[in-house]
Amino acid sequence: MLAASLLAALAMNASQPNAAPATPAPTPAAPAPAPVPPTVTVEDWGTFEGKPVHLWTLTNNKGLKLKVSDYGTIITELWVPDHAGTMTDIVLGRPSLQAYIERTQYFGCTAGRCANRIAKGQFTIDGTQYQVTCNNGANSLHGGARGFDKRLWEGTSGMVNGDPSVTFTYTSPDGEEGYPGTVKAKVTYTLTAANELKVDMEATSDKSTCVNMAHHSYWNLGGHGSGSILDHELVLVAEQYTPADASLITTGEIKPVEGTPLDFRRQKPIGRDIDKLPATKDDPGGYDHNVVVRGDRGLMRKAASLRSPKTGIFMLVSTDEAGLQFYSGNFLDGIPGKGGATYAKHGGLCLESQAFPDSINKQGKDGWPSVILRPGGIYRHSMLHSFNTSAPGPMAR
Repeated sequence: MLAASLLAALAMNASQPNAAPATPAPTPAAPAPAPVPPTVTVEDWGTFEGKPVHLWTLTNNKGLKLKVSDYGTIITELWVPDHAGTMTDIVLGRPSLQAYIERTQYFGCTAGRCANRIAKGQFTIDGTQYQVTCNNGANSLHGGARGFDKRLWEGTSGMVNGDPSVTFTYTSPDGEEGYPGTVKAKVTYTLTAANELKVDMEATSDKSTCVNMAHHSYWNLGGHGSGSILDHELVLVAEQYTPADASLITTGEIKPVEGTPLDFRRQKPIGRDIDKLPATKDDPGGYDHNVVVRGDRGLMRKAASLRSPKTGIFMLVSTDEAGLQFYSGNFLDGIPGKGGATYAKHGGLCLESQAFPDSINKQGKDGWPSVILRPGGIYRHSMLHSFNTSAPGPMAR
């Protein structure tokens, strides 16, 4: 039975549309595992363009385990305990390095230099127009044909305040995929003693350029191969969203979520209103929208919560970015996954904190964040994924 404190917290959240998602109190169903020393190990994981690729394994003192590669900074596995204490891998992934190289689907990667879409792959900075690679019809997506997700980074690992951590660096040369400036990027993953996955991103440039990096794990809190995420219960801490056209390019408007399928201010199953976003000729239907995270950009704050009624696994997402892209895995088409799994439509979902899509072409519009990185400046973006458990089954509405 769900702890009384959890019921009270969620009932309060459900009755207050503008409240941030409540964090469940741990249920006493499973005893806490005995503390173990945190560890970081690294192993060879094949080659890419003649260079060795590595896979790091981070384990915190409670047994959370993360596997991540220097190819694309891809998180390949993340094991967290379910309600009964059974360790469950909650991120989708491919069965091998070669499979990621052949088709990543952006599983678990860093999307960049500029995440999400840029209309027609064109933008202007200081009067100079740039054309970057278009790889999503007439538009550019996640940095172009070979964005940060398809590059080999350099990794170093160690302990940060007693927590296992790995940092990846990559230098993107001037003109790569059409972007101006040599950009030095850094991504750090840390597993904390509080059962958190911390992701920190930084970048600098020697020329004014466009930078908007995002983490792109596909989540399924029932287990990566457990099927549809439409039963997952979601809260988005957002009163507004940025409408997009048929090609998923933002229109420049900012509108209220109230009265739309994107109103997740009170927790509800993802599948409840998804039929209100039907398929079209070019779109399989479902959620692929950016919401405006309540609060000020640059300050860490709660952005979303997600829970599986199958396992009771609960994830709270915090970020210091302006927006959060909610994507319900609409383009998953039976792609083969790890462990013999197959990922069909809605087999996973993404919660990508970021600046708004196509912000580079909306500079100066009221409410739109800047994505221009200038020499001497530092781009920073942090997100925190906190894990907890509650009793399985639907939450009280």
